[in-house]
Amino acid sequence: MKITTLGILGGGQLGRMSALAAARLGIRVVIFTDEDNAPASQVACCTVKAAYTDREALHGFADMVDFITYEFENIPLETVDYLRTLKPVLPNNRLLDVAQERIAEKSFLNSIGIPTARWAKIENRNDLQSFLNAAQGQACIVKTTRFGYDGKGQARIGSETNLDETLRNFKGQVLIAEEIVDFACEISVIVARDQFGKTVTYGPMLNEHRNHILSRTLYPAPVSQDIKDKAIAITQRLADALKLVGVLTLEMFVTRSGDILANEIAPRTHNSGHWTIDACAASQFENHVRAVCGLPVADPAPHHGVEMLNLIGDDVEKAASYWTQPNACVHLYSKTDALPGRKMGHVTILKDTL
Repeated sequence: MKITTLGILGGGQLGRMSALAAARLGIRVVIFTDEDNAPASQVACCTVKAAYTDREALHGFADMVDFITYEFENIPLETVDYLRTLKPVLPNNRLLDVAQERIAEKSFLNSIGIPTARWAKIENRNDLQSFLNAAQGQACIVKTTRFGYDGKGQARIGSETNLDETLRNFKGQVLIAEEIVDFACEISVIVARDQFGKTVTYGPMLNEHRNHILSRTLYPAPVSQDIKDKAIAITQRLADALKLVGVLTLEMFVTRSGDILANEIAPRTHNSGHWTIDACAASQFENHVRAVCGLPVADPAPHHGVEMLNLIGDDVEKAASYWTQPNACVHLYSKTDALPGRKMGHVTILKDTL
């Protein structure tokens, strides 16, 4: 029996959990990363350490594997395009292209009938002033169109804000302005889709953030069945439109009037789905590995409700308090420096019932 080898671009905790899921399926994993002692490297069979632009190293990496995927979205598209000439890279580059750039993301979502908050491309001060005027003096959020996450690369703008100074702080980067949504809650749905077009979903999950970083997730989300059905349908529509093979996540706002607005696409497994390792028959990571390696996706079959808590920065010191707590499943990522805002691990607390 030939053993399949999966190559993963990126060495973070998502790659780590994917590698552990792959091991259950008898699939070997090779990590490509530019980091020393990356969390994923510690559980993979081997690692190629090089810059993501190093074509010689990329070629050697491709020779070692049968399929390639990625665990974070900010990989240069040129890297993915080059690797695609050597081995299958999934999900496809269309998903990366859309998810890496906020204007492309919002435009695509709107083009397939998925509503978002009002937005506009910002090229100069007049664009920003016009957007604020249209918001009738209400504040808005200005973001870089690339590379922002966990609250990075964004600023809140109001009527008292010095717009010239704000634009200078962004140093000429392309920007997008988004209205601030008066939402009741934030939810996410994760969808896995295989090469046969079959999809399975996780969620929706209710997400709570602290300093723009996911802090707590609840499943099932305490929202109406109508909201749940709509959120799942929207996410499946997105997966089908992109001809997804792999996993993606759609983060959404639920407004106080009961509408759903798409916020962001994550073209990968997602923090809000870490609970699936302990509370599902097939986790988001297993189904991602299955899909990109040409296997059929499996029914998640969740068997517990959960509360999932992220251990961020110094929160990792609290891990000891969960070792003996009933139904607490502790996951640490083997990162040595507990920097502010850094995800060091998570704890999934299983509930008695769904």
